[in-house]
Amino acid sequence: MPEIARFYGIVIKMFFKPKEHEPSHIHALYGEYMGEYNIKTMEMIQGDLPKKAQELVTEWLSSHQDELQEMWDKQEIRKLPPL
Repeated sequence: MPEIARFYGIVIKMFFKPKEHEPSHIHALYGEYMGEYNIKTMEMIQGDLPKKAQELVTEWLSSHQDELQEMWDKQEIRKLPPL
């Protein structure tokens, strides 16, 4: 999965498979923890990220929601600034 951003030990990645990998989402990795976040709702779909990491990912996601959705729609990954 290509890396989009990295901050406070959290790595944000995105991976697409056309039409079979909905909803649009990102993966947040923090040590041995992982969280999968819906880009549109900004909710963690699944995972076990600690509460503080969840808050940081949600804060970052809210700042880049439109850019992330555009990346998902166009299937073009680029780096985004950290928190």
